[in-house]
Amino acid sequence: MSHLSFPSPLGDITLFEYQDALVALDWGRVDGGEETSLLATARQQLDDYFDGKLRRFSLPLAPDGSAFQKKVWTAIERIPYGQVSSYGSLAHEVDSGPRAIGGACGRNPIPIIVPCHRVLGSGGSLGGYSGLDGLETKRFLLSLEGWRKS
Repeated sequence: MSHLSFPSPLGDITLFEYQDALVALDWGRVDGGEETSLLATARQQLDDYFDGKLRRFSLPLAPDGSAFQKKVWTAIERIPYGQVSSYGSLAHEVDSGPRAIGGACGRNPIPIIVPCHRVLGSGGSLGGYSGLDGLETKRFLLSLEGWRKS
């Protein structure tokens, strides 16, 4: 499995590639990385996202998870840049419950690119976020995209 670590506004990020698809984005640096064409493209798209130049990622993704988790992650990918959905709305969309949606969000192996930060609790509460600094990171990403709680 190839990987590439690089700095971001949130600190170091490491991308992992397997069989020509991204399989994970982890917080932190992993030594000994190898830059592939896909990893270089993914890094550039993330740089463009953080610079406000990219609103939709165009990368081959292959996150490892259950069929249910993959269904949830696909639904999350459809949430437009700068907009949000709720655990309840996604639960209705995939015929499940809000807690199960939260569980799938928490196991998302490719945060930011599969934008689980765009999923909120009832009444617009931030809910949770399992990445990096938790809700502080979620607030940063939502703010970067121009979302403001009304």
